Order: sequence, then structure tokens, then C-alpha cells
Amino acid sequence: MVVIGDKMPMGCVLLGVCVGLVMLMSSGVSSSKFDELFEPGWAMDHFVYEGETLKMKLDNFSGAGFSSKNKYMFGKVTVDIKLVEGDSAGTVTAFYMSSDGPKHHEFDFEFLGNTSGEPYLVQTNVYVNGVGNREQRLNLWFDPTSDFHSYSILWNQRQVVFLVDNTPIRVHSNLEHKGVPYPKDQAMGVYSSIWNADDWATQGGRVKTDWSHAPFIASYKNFNIDGCECETTVNAANMLQQCSSSAEKKFWWDEPRLAELSLHQSHQLLWVRAKHMIYDYCSDAARFPVTPLECQHHHHQH
Repeated sequence: MVVIGDKMPMGCVLLGVCVGLVMLMSSGVSSSKFDELFEPGWAMDHFVYEGETLKMKLDNFSGAGFSSKNKYMFGKVTVDIKLVEGDSAGTVTAFYMSSDGPKHHEFDFEFLGNTSGEPYLVQTNVYVNGVGNREQRLNLWFDPTSDFHSYSILWNQRQVVFLVDNTPIRVHSNLEHKGVPYPKDQAMGVYSSIWNADDWATQGGRVKTDWSHAPFIASYKNFNIDGCECETTVNAANMLQQCSSSAEKKFWWDEPRLAELSLHQSHQLLWVRAKHMIYDYCSDAARFPVTPLECQHHHHQH
């Protein structure tokens, strides 16, 4: 799989080469302004700036996407998104972290549009060493098209946590001791895009994009990256060392309390899974006759 191949039309390339310095601080970079952290990756004419709000549009000519200017190891990325209103069937808006290359790591939020009155679906996925197929889908407990809501990815050496309005909806734990590879050796960029995926996005591709409703607009604000900014020329071992706490430096994401969910967060995740999850790859015996190894050990947190 091409790292960004399922996020944009073929032939498009995201801009943004990491030239940043490693942040040897307890809190990395943080900003609410789009242009301090990100830049348009393709279809510049499909971006609209309204004060602190960025709007990306999809029409029958093109979608659009942006990328972070730098790459990061560990930390937390958050953005507030207001998804496409009305009939959004066939469209996908993605917010994700990804490294480069055939053995890349990737943490995905994909928001699958739907016909008016039907719920938006959120699909998450985790790629490790280029292998994905770890989809989970859920509907949300609010209308994500009527207002802005925060979507976050927390990443440290112990877990990857997907959060919606600070409520955890998924945890991918470090199970290296069980023989499960864990993403902690590649710096990752932060990306978002909107594109037409009516071959699969809505009801398995049965509902197509209605271009009479174009342009489809996703709105963004409150961009925040609090992580270890790093140069991609540094080798993996040095990168891990530079972005890990030591006697000389302490990073907030290495605090013991962030090694796992709090009791309250565990209860929140159980509620999400019980009330809102509609698909979990761990339970799909048709796709996986042998239960994936991480599913056997994650319990309620997978």
C-alpha cells in the first residue's frame, strides 16, 4: 500500500519535508494556527480561510489535503473538525498520522459520509510496519456536522489512544512482550484530506456521491501538536532516544499515568464500545478465522 494512496487520488503528493529540530522539552510544539504547523498538500484552490477556521472542499474536479510541516515521535495531536453537512454520501474526510515508506506506521480517523438523516460513521485503523486491516467502525453520540468537535491521537511508548472530545474510542496497546510489533521507531507526519470514495465509503459503495450537492466542505480550527519534533535524517535508535525521557529531560507523554487509561477513561471506552461500535475487526471471524494476536490480549481495549 502506498502510504497516502488511500487518502487521495493517484498522482498527488503531499508536501512537507521535515527540517525541524528535536524538541528536548517536556512539551513540544503547540499552536492553534494552521499555517504555523501545516501547509496545503494539494488542490490549493480548494482551501478557504475564514479567520481561524480553515475550510477544505471536495467537488467533482478534486478533493484537497494538508500535511504538517514537520514529523513527530510521540505526543498528542488534536484538531477541531466540523464535518460535511447534509447529504455527504460517498465522501470521506480523513485525519491521520503516518510515517513514510512501505513499512510505514499509520493511525487513521476516517469519517464516512452518509445520506441526509443517516449517522456519520467513524472508521479507525492502525498500520504497523505497513500492515493495516485493523478497522473499527462506530457511530457518534452527537451530530458531527452541526458543530466543531475535537479529534485527537495520543501516542507514546505504551499505547495509541484515539479520542473524540477527550473520550477514548479506541486503544492500541504495546504488546511487544506478546510478540506483537508496536509503532515506536518512525517519526510521523500529521495529515488531513477530503476525497470522493463512493466505491466503498457509504453502505459498501451502494450509495454514490450526489454531485448536485457539491461542494462538500469540511471545516477545521484549533490545530494543536504537542510532541517531539524530529529530523527524519536521524536513525530510528537515535530518534527513539531523543524522544524518550531520561534523567536530563522529561516528556509529559512518558508519565506513568499515561501508560494506560485511567479508570474513568476505561469506563468511557466500555460505554463507547457497548453503545456505539458497529464493527470490530477482532470479532470478524470471516476475515480472520484465527483471531489476530493483539485481539487475544487487548481485552476491552482493542
